[in-house]
Amino acid sequence: MTLNDTDAEKDIEGVFAIEKTMKIGTGTTARRVKQQVHFYAKQQPGGLVRIQPLNADNVPFGPTEDISKDRLLSEYLPVPKRYKQVMAKLREIQKAVARGDKFRKRGETFTAEYEYNKALSLDEQNVRANFGVGICYMARGEEEKAREVFERVLGIDAAFGNEHKHLFNEYGMRLRKAGMIAESVDFYNRALELTTDDENLYYNLARAELERKDMDAVKKALARCLRLNPEHAEARKVLAFLKKKKLI
Repeated sequence: MTLNDTDAEKDIEGVFAIEKTMKIGTGTTARRVKQQVHFYAKQQPGGLVRIQPLNADNVPFGPTEDISKDRLLSEYLPVPKRYKQVMAKLREIQKAVARGDKFRKRGETFTAEYEYNKALSLDEQNVRANFGVGICYMARGEEEKAREVFERVLGIDAAFGNEHKHLFNEYGMRLRKAGMIAESVDFYNRALELTTDDENLYYNLARAELERKDMDAVKKALARCLRLNPEHAEARKVLAFLKKKKLI
């Protein structure tokens, strides 16, 4: 439901506020003030409601927390007007990212970068925009800028969620093809800290380790890939080739 819907049985999505007491100042000048903190809330398939703080631009930002619907409705107050502002900002970000994707696929990386940066100016943790601008830098051979984006992406847990699986697989492959092998390995290992059941991640890690000629790591990654999917054609080909060449 939106904030205007009073049917408690429907899914919740909206902006809610809670009053928190915060300490301002230090020492003898310290004082406690009450302040309203606003959260974007959206009910998840399991029934819990995921809440995330809003930044100054009315964009969900920072760590999320899953709480019960009962706790949300008893401790937080709905703020319908702010919900409309949030949705307007989210649409603005989505449109900028979509334009960035369109221009990047055309090979117009500077225009794509401009659009991605418009999105990042509102939401610096936007996953698609970060991946997109990083790929633009790699396509132009701007390794230092690509490395800065890479470091930022590593700190965004949401970048490695299932909904972005195709993006982080592509990003890791782009790192490897751009010659950023160490970054590619670090990227896949970071992804595997959060997602351990993706055979393609292990396969791509094996490819990156092969570039570094770390055959023990290649063997281990291929084994994990084939344990998850014994019929993984590419992994079987690589393994057969390496055995034929007596490299592992």
